[in-house]
Amino acid sequence: MKKSVFLGTVAAATMVAGMGMADTLADVKARGELNCGVNTGLVGFAAPDANGNWTGFDVDVCKAVAAAVLGDSSKVKYVPTTGQTRFTALSSGEVDVLARNSTWTFSRDTDLKLDFVGVNYYDGQGFMVPKELGVTSAKELDGATICIQTGTTTELNLADYFKANNLSYSPVNIDSNAEGEQQYMAGACDAYTTDASGLAATRAAFADPENHVILPEIISKEPLGPAVRHGDSNWGDIVRWTLNALIAAEEYGVTSKNIEELVKSSQNPEVQRLLGVTDDLGAMIGLDKEWAKRAILASGNYGEIFAANIGEQTPIGLARGLNAQWTQGGLLYAPPFR
Repeated sequence: MKKSVFLGTVAAATMVAGMGMADTLADVKARGELNCGVNTGLVGFAAPDANGNWTGFDVDVCKAVAAAVLGDSSKVKYVPTTGQTRFTALSSGEVDVLARNSTWTFSRDTDLKLDFVGVNYYDGQGFMVPKELGVTSAKELDGATICIQTGTTTELNLADYFKANNLSYSPVNIDSNAEGEQQYMAGACDAYTTDASGLAATRAAFADPENHVILPEIISKEPLGPAVRHGDSNWGDIVRWTLNALIAAEEYGVTSKNIEELVKSSQNPEVQRLLGVTDDLGAMIGLDKEWAKRAILASGNYGEIFAANIGEQTPIGLARGLNAQWTQGGLLYAPPFR
């Protein structure tokens, strides 16, 4: 009797868990809109223009997921989040996915009950200072005041780095990049520290970017990527493989411009599976066979998205570096589509 009750309870719990796994996909489809958590405003990554239209590297991840799931990359509600509010917004269900230059760490993955679905930018923490300060190395910042966003990995990294190098500093706590920029430009701090990509984006927005220097030291590893909630494996698979589709498309030479031609002519089995020509991979995650094709068409493959938003021909001017494909000496690669 007791055994039957126990087994029944386990079965019920398993059924509830299974139902929960499909909740986000079902909710997004029913709502007809993807709620995507993004930065409050970081040029090149996620920022609205004067008309409220969002653009950026992370924004294009949101668009790709919306295209894959809803068939329309414009069906996205962008929810601005700060370093302190972003994970609460995700865990509470306010957003379906977080695409906000967030670092994948042990504690966030386990204690905060988040699932990082992959890395879309390999970064590291750096420092920016006014050129007139005459500083050429982070090790010359002993006794400096430093602007730092609360609720981020940069707080601990900064403390660790200064302790290891027997340096002292005074933190100036900020809630957002916009506040950090204001405080830094007002002279409230000698240096601003955050991810190096964020520093480049911030400097690009200055009226006088040439008067600000990003110091050479990179003091941490910051693998940035989209995150979803624990306990929703199917939704995690959808976001994970949407990102993988963008990465794989670049590797295989599939672009937003040639994709229709490759659907008809490509003899590469991986490309055929990726684009839904053969094998219905979408059925395994509750989508149709053209989900990945739509994701790529939304804003292009990974390389196109990088170049358009933060690449060397943009004001931000970032080189691919570690974010080059594995075939080109970088760390970027997608698992096989099979």
